[in-house]
Amino acid sequence: MTFQRARTEEQREIRRRAILDMASAMLDEMPVAAVTLNELSRRVGLAKPNVLRYFESREAVLLELLDRYVQEWLTELAGELVAGIDKDLPMPERAAAVAEILSHSLSGRMVLCELFGAQGSVLEHNVSVEVVARYKRASLDHLTTMAALLRTYLPELGENARLFSLQTVVMAGALSAYSTPPPSLQAAYEAEPELARFHLDLKGSLKQALTATLLGVLPRR
Repeated sequence: MTFQRARTEEQREIRRRAILDMASAMLDEMPVAAVTLNELSRRVGLAKPNVLRYFESREAVLLELLDRYVQEWLTELAGELVAGIDKDLPMPERAAAVAEILSHSLSGRMVLCELFGAQGSVLEHNVSVEVVARYKRASLDHLTTMAALLRTYLPELGENARLFSLQTVVMAGALSAYSTPPPSLQAAYEAEPELARFHLDLKGSLKQALTATLLGVLPRR
C-alpha cells in the first residue's frame, strides 16, 4: 500500500483510517506489546515521520482504535441485551443474565479486552494532554451509554450503573492477562500443571467477578 501526499482534509482522513485499519489487522496477529510504529509504518506504506503527522505516537493510534472498538462493542451489546433478557423477570434472574451476557460478549472480543488491560499502564502514556483528554471525554460518553443500557434491564442499579460499567471493563482487561499466556508461560503450565492455576478462563472468571460485583451494588430484597 502506497500513498501520495494528502492535500485535502478528506485525503488526510483516508490516511488516518488506513493507519487504524492496519493497526487493527496487526492486533489480529499479535499482542498489543508487539505492535510497533516501525512495523505499522512499513505495512501501511508510509514513512514513520509521515505516520506521525496523523498520530503523535503508537499509543495514540491504539487509543483511537480502542475508542472505535468500544463504540462497535456497545452497539452489539445493545442487541445482545435485547435478545437475552426478559425485563419482567425477578431482579436476581435479570442480574444473572446481565453477568452472563457481559462475560460472553467481552470474552469473544479478546483484542478489546487486551486493550482495556493496557489502557492505564501503557496506552495513556506517551501521549499529549490533548489526546488523552479527548480519549477520556469519549470514554465518559461510552460509560454513560453503557450505564443507560444496563439500567434498562437492571433499573435497580440506579446511580451505581456507571461505576459497575467501569468495573466491568477494568475487570475484563485485568482478567484477560491471565487467559492468554505467552508461549513460555504456556510451556511452563504444561510442564508443571500445578502452575496452571494461574491460567484463567476469561468468560467464567469474568462472569463470577461480575456476579459478585452486582451482589455488592444491587439492593437486597
